[in-house]
Amino acid sequence: MKAYVFPGQGAQFTGMGKDIYDSTPQAKQLFDEANTILGFDITSVMFAGSADDLKQTRVTQPAVFIHSVAVALSNESFKPDMVAGHSLGEFSALVANKALSFSDGLTLVYKRAMAMQRACEINPSTMAAILGLDDKVVEEVCASISDEVVVAANYNCPGQLVISGSLKGIEIACEKLKAAGAKRALPLQVGGAFHSPLMEPAREELASAIESTQFSTPVCPVYQNVNASPSSDIATIKKNLIAQLTAPVRWTQSVQRMVQDGTTTFIECGPGKVLQGLVKKIAPQAEASSI
Repeated sequence: MKAYVFPGQGAQFTGMGKDIYDSTPQAKQLFDEANTILGFDITSVMFAGSADDLKQTRVTQPAVFIHSVAVALSNESFKPDMVAGHSLGEFSALVANKALSFSDGLTLVYKRAMAMQRACEINPSTMAAILGLDDKVVEEVCASISDEVVVAANYNCPGQLVISGSLKGIEIACEKLKAAGAKRALPLQVGGAFHSPLMEPAREELASAIESTQFSTPVCPVYQNVNASPSSDIATIKKNLIAQLTAPVRWTQSVQRMVQDGTTTFIECGPGKVLQGLVKKIAPQAEASSI
């Protein structure tokens, strides 16, 4: 069985999507439609913008989404048995499995990006990657910091867990985690504490947009970030998508569950090859490639 997986924020690069835009009419149509939906020429930024241009919140999330969906939908071999996406990538996955239209998916992604930016402005915050520690140790250290917000945010693969929280909380946690034996505790260049309680204002803002958007029964299950479980039920998909902003991304558990459910091949759709690398660390017996 094949699982198609979709990357999240951080996979962007200058020139992303230019090759399929030039070579695939269906992809070109999606890129042009995206410019109209967003009301600005995002393709120009994707194809020729600087790294700083691509880091802008209003650009990064839509850009990765557009590229990922275009790669999937313009590829004739795209016939998934299941899909999953890392954080933002879950929206790409939901368009790929026909739970969402491209226009509705892009509209939600843009609203999500702007809501997250506003939440970051309310509560200055950050994230850090913790390498070389067992997940339970990281969780226990985070829980021990009672006067600041610090939580496990991204379970990327064994030995790689990203934490999220207040500026002071992350600083304290990094020191404690290094003392506990972490090989590295690296603050990330991100705008805020994604997948933490500090994103509650964004969750509330996005919830009404998701509830009012029409979803359809997908052609295959989506393995959702919040519980690493498959779903084809529209109400469940919506509920989990809303919860995703303040809940951790359970990527390790999602890949493990997809393997348990019969997946032998993972195919990454979108910019970069980050998810391929994570899959190989989580499930070395599985094949991992990209289109």
